[in-house]
Amino acid sequence: MKLITRDSDYAMRALCVMAQESGKILSVDDIASETNVSHHFLRKILQVLSRKNIIKSYKGKGGGFVLSRDPKKINFIDIMEIFQGSLVLAEHKLNKDKCPKIKKCNLKKKIDKIERGLLRDFNSITVASILDN
Repeated sequence: MKLITRDSDYAMRALCVMAQESGKILSVDDIASETNVSHHFLRKILQVLSRKNIIKSYKGKGGGFVLSRDPKKINFIDIMEIFQGSLVLAEHKLNKDKCPKIKKCNLKKKIDKIERGLLRDFNSITVASILDN
């Protein structure tokens, strides 16, 4: 079981490269060579990030990609949600319905605590914080 997919990982790598170049328009090839991610796969990731307004894309000669947000405001959890959906460790279902003992369930309480911690920790990871380390 993977908690972080390849798409989320590669997206954050690409965003860090763009943040390091601070406002410079970078081609897919530029970013691919810095991240060691295949050109074809990276292009798909960048197109998704562009549609979600995380980055801006410029077409034509000299075109490429640039961040459209401050690196301090691009959180890892936002990127994970774009590529993976919401972080949910357990749905607490019984035969497709909500478990009738959900309010008393000690396991659910423990899992919810872990989930809140993960959300808090992933939310604290920003592109800027990765570059600061």
